[in-house]
Amino acid sequence: MDRLVNTVRPYAWGSTTAIPALLGEQPTGEPQAELWLGAHPGDSSRVDRGAGQAALSELIAADPAAELGAESVAKFGPQLPFLLKVLAAELPLSLQVHPTRAQAQAGFAAEEAAGVPVEAGHRNYKDANHKPELICALDEFDGLCGFRDPLATAGLMEELGLPGLAPLIDLLRTKPAEQALREALATVLSTDPAVVAATVDELAAVLAERLAEQPDSPRALEWSGYAYAARHFPGDAGVLAALLLNVVRLQPGEALYLGAGVPHAYLHGTGVEIMANSDNVLRCGLTPKHVDVPELLKVVVFQPGDPGVLRPRAGADGEELFPVPIDEFRLSRFALGAGEQRRVDGRAAQILLCTEGSVRLTGADGAELELGRGGSAYLPATGTDTVLSGAGTLFRATVTL
Repeated sequence: MDRLVNTVRPYAWGSTTAIPALLGEQPTGEPQAELWLGAHPGDSSRVDRGAGQAALSELIAADPAAELGAESVAKFGPQLPFLLKVLAAELPLSLQVHPTRAQAQAGFAAEEAAGVPVEAGHRNYKDANHKPELICALDEFDGLCGFRDPLATAGLMEELGLPGLAPLIDLLRTKPAEQALREALATVLSTDPAVVAATVDELAAVLAERLAEQPDSPRALEWSGYAYAARHFPGDAGVLAALLLNVVRLQPGEALYLGAGVPHAYLHGTGVEIMANSDNVLRCGLTPKHVDVPELLKVVVFQPGDPGVLRPRAGADGEELFPVPIDEFRLSRFALGAGEQRRVDGRAAQILLCTEGSVRLTGADGAELELGRGGSAYLPATGTDTVLSGAGTLFRATVTL
């Protein structure tokens, strides 16, 4: 087992305090948005096996079967197929969707054939993989996830009383659900930016007024989510696109799974995030970055529904599992009390992250590693169990074989 040394990504939307608090470090005053744990080539974790620090990605590449297990290599290839993160959002992230694997493969091939540089700002597909992801809240976590029922959205918009929303209300009330959502999003993203900006400004003022006058309204959570987006992205078409989406507030231990085509944005909070290894993002707004409307409309799934908050399902030996419909990643959690022991099998490589208390890892060979709050470890595929003990909360990231 290896203690991980991880890199923090300082994106502008990050919290200045959440990740330092988790790691027991002093804030630098700069935003610290994401702590990356894994073997992603962009920022691989590092381990020290006696010859100084080495990138985990290089160790895996040198002997994939020994590190990942032959079964995992046969199923997912010679790389760790997921990236684990601690995400700490102080400001909203961009409103976005991710493609299916087939869409990513086709889009990546087309842009490669066209000679579009991978680093180009207008490039849509950075690789040929899909990017499903799961976020589990460590504190109260607000986000936008999936389309609300069009008639319910029309009702919310009507209550706001803004003339600029009238065309959207008409679409949402008169067209079949999927067509209504498609045309509404296309309208928002293709309307004259000056007209959009004026409507967003009016919306921000109305939301602030409603929240001040009716802080306990059943609409307060929705109003506050849209108001937060509008405050940080004035005039952005993504604020109007956000009105089409569910606002969700996760409590600690609750999670969201974001599959292909589901529009979403994280607004505020800290969570443990896991995703397939991909950088494919198509943006809908809340960003100064490129928005490719025609390509976006091909990828978005225009299906209304509940955001689908996940709560952990009890598994074997005290493991609490967050079920997802894919195999590239598997996220679970252990809440250990003093004197308790749990076991994790070693058929595949895994990453363990302690978020509360202190947990001791004991291998079949008797080797031990203590993880305090914010500590993490990489366990290669040994085929033997590792014993967990102590008093704390531990997240486990691996694959489903």
